[in-house]
Amino acid sequence: MRVGTFVLAAQFPGQGPGEALHRAIRSAEVAEESGLDAVWLAEHHFVPYGVCPSAVTLAAQLLGRTRRIRVGTAVSVLPTQHPVALGEQAALLHLTSGGRFSLGVGRGGPWVDLEVFGGGLEAYEKGFPESLGLLLDWLREPRVAGRGERYGFREVAVVPRADEPLDGRGPESSGGPEVIVACTSRSSVELAAENGLPMLLGMHCGDAEKAEMAALWRSRALAAGHPPERVHGAGHVSAGVAQIADRTEDAVETLVKAMPGWLRQGLGAHVTVDGRHRVMRDPVEYAELLCRLHPVGTPQLAADRLATTAARTGITRFALLVEGSGDLVATEENVARLGTEVLPLLE
Repeated sequence: MRVGTFVLAAQFPGQGPGEALHRAIRSAEVAEESGLDAVWLAEHHFVPYGVCPSAVTLAAQLLGRTRRIRVGTAVSVLPTQHPVALGEQAALLHLTSGGRFSLGVGRGGPWVDLEVFGGGLEAYEKGFPESLGLLLDWLREPRVAGRGERYGFREVAVVPRADEPLDGRGPESSGGPEVIVACTSRSSVELAAENGLPMLLGMHCGDAEKAEMAALWRSRALAAGHPPERVHGAGHVSAGVAQIADRTEDAVETLVKAMPGWLRQGLGAHVTVDGRHRVMRDPVEYAELLCRLHPVGTPQLAADRLATTAARTGITRFALLVEGSGDLVATEENVARLGTEVLPLLE
């Protein structure tokens, strides 16, 4: 079982972005100190739901502050950035961190970001497969040319090569950074499977839905010719929420009191690029749902829920939102208890 944190740098009502970012950095440092496996960083623009606009930039900061823990993006949004630029950054972080960087990518949403960064709605609705393919070429090949509808350029050399051996350790350490795809639809599951890439599954999904998506991924990956051992050993990641307390009702109360204000403010700030109508989840009902689905409660309850999810879905990697209280000290304590009290129960 590999348990990590999912960091949004959430800006709660009454807080500034600097406070949210400081809490994000401290939670990552405590995660390493407490023995957790990874830190996964979200990326958002123009909304207080999360105030980190560049997950790879924050990943670089955290990789420099830590020595053991894996740091990944969850996710870098491909329709709003050039896949070659992202590939170069990923190669740099992979090589300079000794292979501790994971690149999570996703399609994002139909937000005004597409207008600001020039991708347009077409990049969101149709361009993700092309962008992902170009990114993977950049991470795997010595020379790459852009031959798609959106990206066209002459062949250029890939420098630095992401698949070079790490720190002189020999060819067995080559292969480039792990790439993982956020999947929220059947088409994204199929695209990830065809490329043999593990999935990041959202915290809004329950075990049944995640098990269904994992089964679809396996069937499509096998049909695409990927080796059975690689398919069955795929390192999918299940996102969720964690809040640890001596009494389950106290953990639930902490989140149900704090999270709705953040959700209402953060999710309500999203603006669609084309003016399409969108329905926001009821913040209180959503917070209550997350408490029912995920490890929110005593250390034993948290361990039991993680073990149950693993048994039902076959997924043994977790990225857990730990900042749901909105408070720095409470977040540090929550992360520490997750590592020192819950993790030993899963061994």
